[in-house]
Parts: sequence; C-alpha cells; structure tokens
Amino acid sequence: MDTKVVKDFTERITKNCAKVILGKEEVIRQIIVCFLAGGHVLLEDVPGTGKTMLFRAFSKSIGGSFKRIQFTPDLLPSDLTGINFYNQKESRFEFRKGPLFANIILADEINRATPRTQSALLESMEEKQITVDGNTYPMDRPYMVMATQNPLESYGTFPLPEAQIDRFFMRLSMGYMLREDELKVLCRPSTISILETLPTVAQLSEYEPLAKICEGVEVSDDVAGYIMDIVEHTRDDSRVLMGVSTRGALALYRAAQITAAMDGRSYVIPEDVKKEALPVLGHRIASSIADAEEYISGMLSRIAVPLE
Repeated sequence: MDTKVVKDFTERITKNCAKVILGKEEVIRQIIVCFLAGGHVLLEDVPGTGKTMLFRAFSKSIGGSFKRIQFTPDLLPSDLTGINFYNQKESRFEFRKGPLFANIILADEINRATPRTQSALLESMEEKQITVDGNTYPMDRPYMVMATQNPLESYGTFPLPEAQIDRFFMRLSMGYMLREDELKVLCRPSTISILETLPTVAQLSEYEPLAKICEGVEVSDDVAGYIMDIVEHTRDDSRVLMGVSTRGALALYRAAQITAAMDGRSYVIPEDVKKEALPVLGHRIASSIADAEEYISGMLSRIAVPLE
C-alpha cells in the first residue's frame, strides 16, 4: 500500500490553500480528511475570520464543480434541490437542477435558513441523492457540503437539529490569525485577487484511488477497542445528555485511518484517534458541559491507551 500518494495530495492542497489563508494549515488538513472520507464539514467561528475564503480556496484547489448558497430565512427547499417545470415547447415537465448538484457545496450561514429548508440537505448529505416529486436523482461524486455558521449570533437564526449536526463529519473552528500572519495579510494584495489566480493542483479523478488507499489502512483490534472505549464513555457519562452515535464512531475510525495515511503510515496508532477525537466528536456530544474541548481532553486522559 502506497500511502505516500495520500501524503503528497495533502501537501499539495495544504500549500495551495495556505496562499489564501495564512497560518491555518491544520484546519486545511482536517478539511482534506473530511474530503477523503466522503464527509461534510461545519466551520463555526466569528464573522470575518476567512471561513468562506478558505472553502473557496479548497474547492478551487481540487477542481470540479462548485456552488455557493447564501442561506436566508426566505430560502425554500426547492431553491436548493431544484424544481419540475413545464416546458411548453416540448409539452412535458422537465427537472431543473438546483445548486445542490455540484461536487462542492458552500452553505454559507446555514443556521439562517428555516428548519424546513435545512432538512432539504439531509438526504443529499447522507445518501448522496435527492428526491423530488417521487423521482430520485444521484449527486455528483465526490460530493461534499461545506457549511459555515456564526455561533455568537442568535437573532434571525435557527439552530441546527441534532439529526443534521450528526451528518457533519467534523466541526472545525479557525480562530484569529497570529499577529505575524495578520500583518502579512494587511500588507499583501486582497484575498479576492489571490483567490482569482489560485491554480488547481489536483484532479477529481484522484479521489477514488486515494479514498481506497485510506480504507485499506490497518486498524488493530486494540485500537478499534480504544475507539469504542471513547464512544461508550460518552454514552455512560451522566453529564452527557446524548452520547456519540454509531455514525460518529464510524467517523472517528475513518478519520484515524486517513490521518495515518497522511503521515505516510499503513496502520493507525492511538495518537491518530486522539488527534481526531475533538473535531469528529465535539459537535456530537450534547452535554451540560459548555466546553467540548475540555470534556474530550479530560476523557482521553482517563481512558487507558493501548500500548501496542
């Protein structure tokens, strides 16, 4: 198994995106993990930190079709999925595809749309298909939804339900730049102009072979048991209102495989699991503990780590 190609793919995408967003290589790397896993990512942060620009840079780096949707309270489900319209010239109904039919979907400020519109994403995110008027249409492959939301705003927003949050492979946060990086951004040309000249450094045809390589990364019984220890801990803890689902356990398993492949290894080690625990599980834990990072860090310190 040649995991070097996965490492090379990661370095190409990360280096290219870093031309647009400085100092956020780890966030870019986690987005690549989501992409290779066939998952979706929720980027939650304060306005003005570059969430939209990062997603646009990633989509341009890998090529393929890209659609950006600005979510608003008056957005309808049909505005996303598409509609059947009557073609008078042909005297028949035809399906006009909505913006969800693309390889990369940027759902900007997803929590500003009503629950009815948010639910239009559920089928496409989980089953990679859309059903309209009884007809089912497959999505393009690869298919990835990249959503943003501003956690500090409550006026005019509709919190995502647990069923939809669970469909996101990861929840990430960018945070503010370091002073040195922000000074460079202030003095350089605008981010928009850099983005317009950003080259495509990968092809969509690379996705399937890379995904198969990652699926073949070995996970020992001890490491798989370690993953289940983490998942079961969230279910047994009285402070947690709703523990991690089976979908969440599978996501952690898959993320650990991809992380190992990115490091050029053909096997998973416990450190891979620890590294991905917060972004994969943090948004899946509905608990009375406000700080998911603190909770997961404490949990990992208490659970025995396999030695081999």
